[in-house]
Amino acid sequence: MAQYIRRRLITAIPVFFGITMLVFLLVDLAPGDLTDLMGEGAASTVEQAAMEAAVGLDQPLPVRYLLWLAGLFRGDLGRSYHYGQDVSHLIVQRIGPSLLLTGTGVVLAVAIAVPLGVAAAWKPKGAWDRLAHLFTISGSAVPGFFLALVAIYLFSVRLGWLPSSGMYRSVGGGDMADLLRHLILPAGVVGVSNVGSILRQTQSACLEVLGEDYIITARAKGLREGVVVVRHALGSALIPVLTSILTHIPHIIGGSVVVERIFGWPGMGSLMFSAVSGRDYNVVMGGTVVMALAVLLTSLLLDVVYGLVDPRVRYGER
Repeated sequence: MAQYIRRRLITAIPVFFGITMLVFLLVDLAPGDLTDLMGEGAASTVEQAAMEAAVGLDQPLPVRYLLWLAGLFRGDLGRSYHYGQDVSHLIVQRIGPSLLLTGTGVVLAVAIAVPLGVAAAWKPKGAWDRLAHLFTISGSAVPGFFLALVAIYLFSVRLGWLPSSGMYRSVGGGDMADLLRHLILPAGVVGVSNVGSILRQTQSACLEVLGEDYIITARAKGLREGVVVVRHALGSALIPVLTSILTHIPHIIGGSVVVERIFGWPGMGSLMFSAVSGRDYNVVMGGTVVMALAVLLTSLLLDVVYGLVDPRVRYGER
């Protein structure tokens, strides 16, 4: 198993560097540069050239990438042009709220999708099956940003039950109850937006398992239907469901960027959005490193799960 994990890690290394190179190139190709933030005509050509030299933008693209890469190996992601702080410090500040939002959304999606998918597979063409179909269609048809706007309109503007933005009522922070009130809407949007795919996978896996011979045998022995489903079918069905959840986590991370921006949630998504719009290149690259590592680690975890479940994967038989 250790050799299998080493092989997967070695495969992930060029992927990581490929991602950083691609993002670095796209940032360089984007129109405008840092000096444009000063406003049109606010700085002379000489002043702009001096500013570019001060931040290293006068160097060729390959040189700038190698300098950034050398800083990454030293643990130095540079300084933010906009905030005037170390990028690593900004990321440490923002990664906690993002993990809280994404993690809560994933837990909520699983808590809704797995029981509903099992119930829908247990009673096909029944009420649970119709409800599951509604969730699946809605999750595929309704974009997350639209769901966020509807949630704000209903629960914040019309009903006034929940706050529409921020993480706390005051800038300095608040208590746990205040945090939970601000978390409900964005985490609910992240969770509900991702229920459909997990539910569909759960229902399909359960339907397949419920048709196996050992399930038919368990029913023939007179076991109660609930015991057959929970004890015998659910364990086998959850293996592909777990795979689906792990595969879906990078998509949830990407979707949370839009949700964070709409709800003003102070996480990595909001930071990346501000950095891209403000041409804060060091922050863009630092956020790219974090998100790329999150996706690659999730992929590695998925490969490990595959290897534990099916030994043929470890030995390269498929």
